[in-house]
Amino acid sequence: MAEVVRSGFVEGRHHGSVVALAPDGSVAWAVGEVDSPVLPRSCNKPLQAVAMVGAGLDLPPDLLATACASHSGEAMHLEAVQRTLAGAGLTEDDLQCPVDWPMIDGVRDEALRSGASASRLFMNCSGKHAAMLATCVVNGWDTATYLSPDHPLQLAILATFARLTGEPVDTVAVDGCGAPLLSASLTGLARAFRAMAVASSGAESRVAEAIRAHPELVSGSMRDELALLRAVPGAIGKAGAEACYAVALPDGQAFALKIEDGGARARPVVMAAALERAGVLDLPGVDAEAVRRTGVHVLLGGGVPVGEVRAAF
Repeated sequence: MAEVVRSGFVEGRHHGSVVALAPDGSVAWAVGEVDSPVLPRSCNKPLQAVAMVGAGLDLPPDLLATACASHSGEAMHLEAVQRTLAGAGLTEDDLQCPVDWPMIDGVRDEALRSGASASRLFMNCSGKHAAMLATCVVNGWDTATYLSPDHPLQLAILATFARLTGEPVDTVAVDGCGAPLLSASLTGLARAFRAMAVASSGAESRVAEAIRAHPELVSGSMRDELALLRAVPGAIGKAGAEACYAVALPDGQAFALKIEDGGARARPVVMAAALERAGVLDLPGVDAEAVRRTGVHVLLGGGVPVGEVRAAF
């Protein structure tokens, strides 16, 4: 999927797979294995949010966007998570995600300089966990066991997930945050994002509109995902750990990828190349150069650029 090129020499390669859906939802093209189950990690969060809205969760767009987030731990993210918890009559102590520091170096450094301590709020999945708890409160479900795979919340998420992807869930694993992690093929993941991007009503539409209105809350102010969503009008997208990524457009095009070795540096490179191959950069209103910049990964030698990670498909 990508080559690591230093001084003109290919010193390494990232293998993986990517699928592109046409506006009508059919597979336009694919590279690699796109029909076998993968663990999409945090790419699943918007799908989980659709399930929670379907189960009665009623949050304003900014808090719903944070429910979809792998956030950077910036002040805007912490405030949104706290509001979600407070609205449900809960506190940080009710979260069952791990204690952590912000996932972005600069934000973590700022937190350390300020004298802050590691916390569950800082953990990048805290918005999802707060929304899960709020959904439990709305339904009168037990909040102490909300991460159990057989909890009513998780069963509702599983049913919605299977509906959106159009395929049965092959594997229920445990994500890094402790929540159940559902498998899907890349084709199924792209299909689910397409369903959200083209929806005009219902839970799918609410989640998509929240992501469009507040992309900075879904990732962070310094993230490549934010830059891409701002460059492609109407797009929704979500990156996940182990180099997963899904993006969908309101015209029905959708993309999903997985870098096999989890190399995060290749993730935006491959997505930018996939969008260009599909002609997205030629669509009206798209900032083509901004999209291309999200796919630039420069290699340094002696402090100066001497190479790059480049797409190889």
